[in-house]
Amino acid sequence: MEQEIYRIYLKQHIGKSALACVSCGDQVKTGEIIGRANEGLSLNVHASVSGTISQVTEEYVEIRSLLGEKEEYMRLTETDPLALVQEAGLCGMGGAGFPTYIKLGTNLRQGGMVIVNATECEPILGHNIQRIIANPKEVIEGLRIAMEITKATKGVIAIKEKNTEAVSILKKHLEAGKNLSSDNAIDLSLDIAILPDLYPMGEERAVIREITGKLLDIESLPSAANAVVINLETVYRIYEAVRLKKPVITKDITVGGSVYNGTVIYMDVPIGTQVSFLLDKTGGIKEDVGELIMGGPFTGKRITSEEYVSKTTGGIIAAMPFLKDKRNMGLLVCACGANEERLRQIAVSMGANVVSVEFCKQAHMVKGTLKCDNPGKCPGQSQKVLQLRKNGAQSLLISNCTDCTNTVMSIAPQLAMPVYHCTDGALRAAGKKLVRKIHLE
Repeated sequence: MEQEIYRIYLKQHIGKSALACVSCGDQVKTGEIIGRANEGLSLNVHASVSGTISQVTEEYVEIRSLLGEKEEYMRLTETDPLALVQEAGLCGMGGAGFPTYIKLGTNLRQGGMVIVNATECEPILGHNIQRIIANPKEVIEGLRIAMEITKATKGVIAIKEKNTEAVSILKKHLEAGKNLSSDNAIDLSLDIAILPDLYPMGEERAVIREITGKLLDIESLPSAANAVVINLETVYRIYEAVRLKKPVITKDITVGGSVYNGTVIYMDVPIGTQVSFLLDKTGGIKEDVGELIMGGPFTGKRITSEEYVSKTTGGIIAAMPFLKDKRNMGLLVCACGANEERLRQIAVSMGANVVSVEFCKQAHMVKGTLKCDNPGKCPGQSQKVLQLRKNGAQSLLISNCTDCTNTVMSIAPQLAMPVYHCTDGALRAAGKKLVRKIHLE
């Protein structure tokens, strides 16, 4: 089974769109630049397959692939590591898509640290952990390259305690590196940080807090902690760009939920692949599906199967049908989960009547985005729940992190208010435990 048409977006990251540099009818090879970086934070875009350009718009370029023909990718031409990362069109592959060359352009002070975020923060998703298991040496080499570029003296891989196989593999390879030479400073500077299995342990400031003990100000960048934080897959793609001179043309993706073959991880999916193709490859979706989610259950967006894979696509989840609740509903918005617009979208699908909206007491609007004072550590939501009840809410729909949800569940049941979570449909479909009250062992 092969896909014929690949749609590659010219804007797959934070910043300006690339400018198409091909025309309909042009023949292109895998890895060839089809969109050149514009001014600002723009990034190059490369052909993920060889073929004929069939459509060019201001938003995307479509390629009709040469079915059955697998060509080697065109190599990058730069020689300097940072220039190679920029030429490759690399951006953060686990979040909003911030250009990686700008992040690596940070010259850290003495004692600076590069942190690899391998927490796989969102439930269901597993491709980052699978990449560690499949390519531990390359991941570690990508970290070394990032340290060299930023002049960091310390490298840390942050990973959740539940991922025992990946942790064991990393420890084995790091120890092997340390034993190569007693004075091998770069190897001796690498370490692993084990984090608890809570959401949002992968949030940038939460990772820094857990590793350094320093809670950054809500508007501060990791550089304030003399650190750079890079997603696991991004680090692997740094290795590819610098050592293999490979442009960013593929993406690791988790497909799961209400699909017949269960959760499946696909490595190196060509960017521009259609979602419907991956769903069919996973056995197809079951008849009763509430929505398709691109991303994770907490922060993903609703899509159709006609969407296409980009550099920031992490998950494709077919969620369970929505439970129906036509009562007056209150929304409690958390900076770490779904925003108000997404919660309203879910409420409409449930048939609920939204009568009131409250925001987590730690959530603050910063440059148009909600940010949390202290991600994952909640002071309690009783006041907000009581206010929603006072405003006429008979049920709750929330997007809170693990700790916040725990505090909501300490009071809502006492008020006879059923609680729904933005992740419920995805987690039920994947057979995962719902985000509710924490039960300590």
